[in-house]
Amino acid sequence: MTRALLLDRFQWVDGHADLWPVFRDGAAFAGVVKALAEPFRDEGVTAVCGIESRGFLLGGAVALELGVGFTAIRKAAGLFPGEKLTRETAPDYRGLRHVLRMQRSALSSGDRVVLVDDWIETGSQASAVRELVVEAGAELVGCAVLVDQLDPALRSRFGRLHSLLAKEELPEE
Repeated sequence: MTRALLLDRFQWVDGHADLWPVFRDGAAFAGVVKALAEPFRDEGVTAVCGIESRGFLLGGAVALELGVGFTAIRKAAGLFPGEKLTRETAPDYRGLRHVLRMQRSALSSGDRVVLVDDWIETGSQASAVRELVVEAGAELVGCAVLVDQLDPALRSRFGRLHSLLAKEELPEE
């Protein structure tokens, strides 16, 4: 049912995937959040992290669903107080690199973390987040995404990878 809700609200706009309608529909948003959280309910997760901006929306909601805290992963610009851990990503699907930042105090030894985002393509951002989580002394349990486009050879790097749709299931552009 969640897959159908997601597909019904998905659209391509000028060659870009538009997932924003999912957030505007309360029932669809709630269904997506529950579906992203479900595989991790019994995994001892202590924190959910998300990359700005859609990862903030999805990750924060999944953290509430799991009853744990949220850890923000910010891109280079913007205020973010305190000491930070940083990583530069490998090139993404557009060939761009990003500097990702996490507050050093956000995670610690013994934390079990799930990364939540809207889409995983090359794994460049997820890899950088995994490095930030490990540097903080925590463990990346897995990733939950709306759309999976990741090369199967890279899957083992991210623990359990849970997606609601594969890119191939989306309508044609």
